[in-house]
Amino acid sequence: MTVLLWVLAILAVPTLIFVLWLGGVFVKEFFAQMSGAGGDEDGDGGAEAAEQLGLLPAERQSTKSAGPLPAGWEAALDAVRGGDKDAWKTAAELLRGIGRDWERRSLAAYLLAEIAAEDDGWLLAWEADGPHGPDDPDAALVRARSTVILAWKIRGGKLASDTTGEQFAGFHRLLQRSREEIARAAALNPDDPTPYVTEIWTALGLGYPHSEMDKLWSELTARDPHHYEAHFSALQYWCKKWRGSEQLAAEFAERAASAAPLGSLLTVLPLIAHFEHDESDDSATDRTPEMIARVNAGLADAAAADPAHPRLPELRHLLAYYLALQDRDEAAIEQFRLVDGYVDALPWRYHGTGMTARYCRIRNLAALAVTSATEGQSAEAGAS
Repeated sequence: MTVLLWVLAILAVPTLIFVLWLGGVFVKEFFAQMSGAGGDEDGDGGAEAAEQLGLLPAERQSTKSAGPLPAGWEAALDAVRGGDKDAWKTAAELLRGIGRDWERRSLAAYLLAEIAAEDDGWLLAWEADGPHGPDDPDAALVRARSTVILAWKIRGGKLASDTTGEQFAGFHRLLQRSREEIARAAALNPDDPTPYVTEIWTALGLGYPHSEMDKLWSELTARDPHHYEAHFSALQYWCKKWRGSEQLAAEFAERAASAAPLGSLLTVLPLIAHFEHDESDDSATDRTPEMIARVNAGLADAAAADPAHPRLPELRHLLAYYLALQDRDEAAIEQFRLVDGYVDALPWRYHGTGMTARYCRIRNLAALAVTSATEGQSAEAGAS
């Protein structure tokens, strides 16, 4: 029995060392395993710390967007979703009011297309009754985007091995049809980059060769060289999981970020490329000097951006995440404050129904670190 206890004690030493090390390092796999849990299941007081800092509880986090939509959009989208006979007029007015703000136009067209992918009665009415008939460039754009969205809905989000032949057939059939619709939308509004942004997802699904993707990219960037959604979408194409590789994705991200002006938000691309290919189970790869420099560049980019940029919350979510992993908790909380209440963004989005829990857990741990440090400083000041 004494020998057995001695052996167990020896075996326990490496485990003890690992546990002690774990106490000083965030382990991403641990967070991922807990992402299906609630906001504070570890009992560490993180939810209370977040509340103390004025942050919202899990039940008040929206899973529909990364941040608040521009003023008036929610009401317009609700009206279109309601499907009354004049719904198309509301959609037309929304896009007409945006004009040539290509970032807002691409986002609004996508949101309208999501609605049309579920029920396109109002879009059919627009195409039939609108003043420009079927040649309305805005209606044509929404039609093209809705076809691509519907194709991806039919495919589903599972691995290819878990996707049926019927799903793939419908997916490819609709994507092939979308090519004609995209070309038509582009012809009706030659200056608009949005049809080309839409086609990236057709390219990704149909497996355009790199040479064809390069031609598409040239057409797009000739119209808007620093378009956020375009770069985010193209980066997905160049990722290893789709049509590229880790190296190609990293090269694309670094090249685009270095060429973009501050305020364009494109400094987020190297962070996304890292996130998409990081298979490490701890945060050491997120705390390197290179990653700290990338986060600092993102902070400068966010500070220089138009506060009303519709994609700014997407950058802030990733900044909050990596700042937390780098133990820069006060800076992380600053970013969390600016997006709190919304969780449909990377890195939380990939956790599906667990995105809220994942968001709250990382945020709450950062909040706990901040409040604990503040309490410690107060105690020291009182003792002195």
